Amino acid sequence: MRTLGRLIVVLAAAFGGLTASQLPEFAQQYRQRLGGALAELNRIVSEFEADAARNRLTRDEAVRTYTTSNETFLRDQGVSVTGTLSRQERLAEQRARLESAPPIMRPVVMLSHTDETVMRGAWTDFEPAVPVTSAGFVWAAIGFFLLGGIVSMLRQLIGIWRRRARTRRLQPEA
Repeated sequence: MRTLGRLIVVLAAAFGGLTASQLPEFAQQYRQRLGGALAELNRIVSEFEADAARNRLTRDEAVRTYTTSNETFLRDQGVSVTGTLSRQERLAEQRARLESAPPIMRPVVMLSHTDETVMRGAWTDFEPAVPVTSAGFVWAAIGFFLLGGIVSMLRQLIGIWRRRARTRRLQPEA
């Protein structure tokens, strides 16, 4: 029984290591998708700013023209443009944070400030990869020792619980 328990700990640790080793690769794929989304938003914003400039308006004046219009459609467009500008700013900030973070910390930075749409797309298209970077190896070690440690502690707690239950059963009732 002891051997089975140890095998379970080793298998759990290996699973933890394999799973955690994928975090840097997922962060890389998220970064690529984030870059693509940001490039497209930059193109849309540039076109909007060019249209505004052709009409002798600043970007803020053009947005205000939409949002204060008597036409419902134009007000709705103002809301859409405002959302696009906000998202562009958020994605640019996140990309800057990811680019300035050391590779080993990128999964943490990614998970602390995610864009739901980018995350969903990255998860849908994610393909596991063999980690050959130092960050991949470090995350594999973290996952290995973390999950292995948790399962080992649970195994020990279950053993203590069983020994106490057995001791109670063997003690005569007074």
